[in-house]
Amino acid sequence: MANLQPSRRRFLGGLGAAGTAALLSGCVTSTSSGKSSSKGDVTLQSNLSAPQAKKAMEDIVAAYAKKGSAKASLNTVAAETFRTQLPTYLTSANPPDVYTWYPGSVADAYAKKNLLLDLDEVWDSSPDLKRYSKAQNKLCTSSAGKKVFVPATYYWWGMFYRKSNFAKWGIRELPKSWDDFLDLCDKLKSKGVAPIGLGAGGNTPWVASAWFDYLDIRINGAQYHRELLAGKHRFDDPEVRKVFDRWQEVHPYFDPNGTALAFQDATTALLSGKTGMMLIGTFFADSAPKSALDDIDFFRFPVIDAKVPLAEEAPVDGYFASARTGRREQVYDLMRYLATVEAQETYIKGSSGTVLPCNPDAKDAGTALVKKGRAHVESAAEITQFFNRDSSDALQPTADTALTKFLAKPKSIGSILTDWQRDAEKIWNA
Repeated sequence: MANLQPSRRRFLGGLGAAGTAALLSGCVTSTSSGKSSSKGDVTLQSNLSAPQAKKAMEDIVAAYAKKGSAKASLNTVAAETFRTQLPTYLTSANPPDVYTWYPGSVADAYAKKNLLLDLDEVWDSSPDLKRYSKAQNKLCTSSAGKKVFVPATYYWWGMFYRKSNFAKWGIRELPKSWDDFLDLCDKLKSKGVAPIGLGAGGNTPWVASAWFDYLDIRINGAQYHRELLAGKHRFDDPEVRKVFDRWQEVHPYFDPNGTALAFQDATTALLSGKTGMMLIGTFFADSAPKSALDDIDFFRFPVIDAKVPLAEEAPVDGYFASARTGRREQVYDLMRYLATVEAQETYIKGSSGTVLPCNPDAKDAGTALVKKGRAHVESAAEITQFFNRDSSDALQPTADTALTKFLAKPKSIGSILTDWQRDAEKIWNA
């Protein structure tokens, strides 16, 4: 697929297209195990459990109810519980109707099992979705030609820090190259600060995958990275070993508590000045006090090889529905609403406001941070989604295990990569 060009319209037109491992494949169904005319509220199962994000979803449901056509019942589940329980939800006899989740290869895994509702009617009848780009259409479409997803927002990853802390520590120039970055780490360490926070403890070990993703796309490029996650390369290849050679260079600068603290607690450590910076997505802001947001900034993950086109992680979030829903028409109505300007602006206003809307007519929060984030994404040569989103939810635990082991015993990387390849093959061959 073609690389993205640095303009807002082209970015919205190419959102996720360059970064998706493959278009959605497999079958989906427009039938259900129940009657499509079943009455009652549509159940909306949400993983957006951070206080600000949860409130924003409640605002959407309340705004939808005012439309008078139907109502939705929101059920918010702790994010990591949702992640592990999603396959169970979708395969249960009486599943929730609609889910917050991800397009691309993640949805593909469920589409292949006939678990996702055909949303062609939604896309055909929604005036908003008709305005969405061809690339967004592709991102939400199976190889059989069926729509299975409605995108709502996207966000970016970067090296986030607190501006007042950097000023206090005398940091005046932000790093661009890998050597610059190592120099910054040295300076922060000399101030008695753990340079790099992580947040891969507790129920959020997947956060460490961002480091693997970024090192791989900086060293080997986005195309190689997507092929690796699709099983076209091996995790014990020399190219992957180069990723960990670089990671070993920066490993001494990581917070020793990096695999003990979940990202929410790592956010607190970052804001309090216990750590200097953190590679994280903007969702972390939903766990931060709104009063601190004006003091938060970020810089691009440093360049390692100038010959490799700069890719960035900019994941898309949105909704899919259970093929077993007994409220098909009501689900269609809710999905059409979730694609509207009103729904997406309602979410942005109620949350930390650090996401960007997928609807081309919706306005973002307009803050300096968001403007910088939009420019950051639009200037990328290519877009990747995130480890599991470019592979599958099933492959993510193999990364969690391998990367946690590496962080604990970096010198054992040879055997760790051998084991990772073995575990990944079980998923790819299943």
